[in-house]
Amino acid sequence: MSPHLRRLATKELTINMGPQHPATHGVLRLVLDLDGEKVIKCTPYVGYLHRGTEKLGENRTYPMVLPLTDRLDYVSSMANNIGYCVAVERLLGVSVPERAKFIRTIMAELTRIANHIVWLATHALDIGAMTVFLYSMREREKILELYEMACGARLTVTYPRIGGVRCDINQEFIDACTAFINEFPSHVEEYERLIDQNRIWLVRTKGIGVISAEEAINWGLTGPTLRGSGVPYDVRKCAPYDAYDQIDFDIPLGTNCDVYDRYRCRMEEFRQSVRIIRQCLEKLPGGLVLNPDAPGYDMAAGPRKKPAPPAPPPAAGAAPAEAPAAPAGPQFEDLYVATEVPKGELGFYFVSDGTGKPYRMHVRAPSFVHASVLPRLCEGGLVADVIANIGTIDIVLGECDR
Repeated sequence: MSPHLRRLATKELTINMGPQHPATHGVLRLVLDLDGEKVIKCTPYVGYLHRGTEKLGENRTYPMVLPLTDRLDYVSSMANNIGYCVAVERLLGVSVPERAKFIRTIMAELTRIANHIVWLATHALDIGAMTVFLYSMREREKILELYEMACGARLTVTYPRIGGVRCDINQEFIDACTAFINEFPSHVEEYERLIDQNRIWLVRTKGIGVISAEEAINWGLTGPTLRGSGVPYDVRKCAPYDAYDQIDFDIPLGTNCDVYDRYRCRMEEFRQSVRIIRQCLEKLPGGLVLNPDAPGYDMAAGPRKKPAPPAPPPAAGAAPAEAPAAPAGPQFEDLYVATEVPKGELGFYFVSDGTGKPYRMHVRAPSFVHASVLPRLCEGGLVADVIANIGTIDIVLGECDR
């Protein structure tokens, strides 16, 4: 080989992307083997944010675990709470009042919009579009104000309860929510005008991260990441919970199985969420918002807006009060229940031994599953496409490293 060609020869290079990198959407580490700009191998490493949520849950009563679920996907805390409550209600056989079902459905769809806003803002910012970040955060702030109006919290809300919700919504909330859903569709069109046909956006998303429907199913993908490949799987349709069986809505699907199609699916989900919330507000029944027989409920105080005073200490020699027991009987009983959170299928698997605490608790977090597909999406592409692929699966490392 001539000296001139020897100088032009390339060799593979191994680099670390993350875990402290703004485009990894959390403490995710990717080890990339590169041939120039081409990704030869991508190896994801997770676990830098591990907090032991599942093991903590096994040492707390079922109502006490609820605040831990806020910290899984902290962008979608309300949806996590609802998923946990639905699972525990199935395990304990607790019914939910109709009004509470509709309120929880409203909150779940507001959470879906808020989550997709953060996804759109950060995904576009990673690829190079900054204006949509500034525009979309304006609408997310209005959703956080609705949260605050309903329960006094904005991020980690712990508003849903086993058997319903913590407190009722008033007319002020209903009016503000109606005004928001009337206004929001025009803002979705505004986002689309900014990037939908932008040639830089199209080059960075079309034909990137292609994964077929069969492969997506085999990898265990769910949510918009799966539906972007044309698979019509949505837990809200396949196994309805709360008020979803009384609501009419469509499932947006992709055709080209790429980053752009997954973007389009989420943009259409904005509109479907508005449609769901509008129907829930129109059909909202009266009545209780919390089952009086649910664990942790104080019959005398009712569905209260502030915490009850601490219980007096037990009398000398009195037996300690027992936590509500799950109906496991003499043998162990296990149960898996899934809900459709903004990022995909969130599942809770419980093993009950008949006490008031889960003997085992496992969280099926969509971000954990989706992080595993990054090698399939990135290998063979360019380094710049790695950024687009991380954005398209919409991960949060809080639930990935639960």
